[in-house]
Amino acid sequence: MPTIKVRDHNLYYEIHGAGEPLLMIMGLGASHAAWNPELVGELARSFGVIIFDNLGTGLSDKPADGYSIEGFADDADALLEALGHPRAHVFGVSMGGMIAQELVLRHPARVHSLTLGCTTAGGRNAIPAPPESMKLLSMPRGDASEEDLIRRGWPLAYTESYRMNHIAELEATIPRLLANPTPARVVRGHLEATFKFKTFDRLPNITAPTLAVTGAEDVLIPPGNSEIIAGRIPGAEFHLIPNVAHSFFNEAPREFAAVLTPFLRAHPIR
Repeated sequence: MPTIKVRDHNLYYEIHGAGEPLLMIMGLGASHAAWNPELVGELARSFGVIIFDNLGTGLSDKPADGYSIEGFADDADALLEALGHPRAHVFGVSMGGMIAQELVLRHPARVHSLTLGCTTAGGRNAIPAPPESMKLLSMPRGDASEEDLIRRGWPLAYTESYRMNHIAELEATIPRLLANPTPARVVRGHLEATFKFKTFDRLPNITAPTLAVTGAEDVLIPPGNSEIIAGRIPGAEFHLIPNVAHSFFNEAPREFAAVLTPFLRAHPIR
């Protein structure tokens, strides 16, 4: 299993394909296993796709505490450095999009292009999730099994139509996601890190070509947040994908790849 020493801990990573590096940063409590293999395979036709486990998830180290968006961003920078990439395309989703924002703000020379998926700038300028979404997100575990906890999150991640028509595919992802589950204490640490996240006032400092993209039916991080981000970053593009929700990149991998690939090709590293 490829792990690499980053700062003072070990991170698990995988590289798919070849070409200009594309670092993909997953969201809260999720490991590399949460990426749709179809999306990874499609992007790997054109890029060297790097997927990895944020600290606390998957096969990476799982310390008891010390989780922060700034720390995650420094990990991502150190990972790219260790892999020999002075510059890379960076794509982050949800909390991964928060990490990507901090990465480009803290280490601007590392990020050649920036794609921010279904994320927010945080703080008082952000559009909050609907109350019913927050109620579901914060629901006590009770006697729910790990499998049922995953199923409980599907309404926040996927449209009702997708859930009805792709239930077998969703069920098939459960063993992959639970091969190396994220401890509850880590999920709490990740969640607390997102509560402290704020970049609204710093976004105009970003100079990397930026694409903000999200699903039109997102009920976890409302699409208006991506519009806010795009409006704050000079020259940023905004793209809304219809009929998909928070996990738009997994729900419609080909449609999203058809948006991301031309954007990255328009901004070659070499």
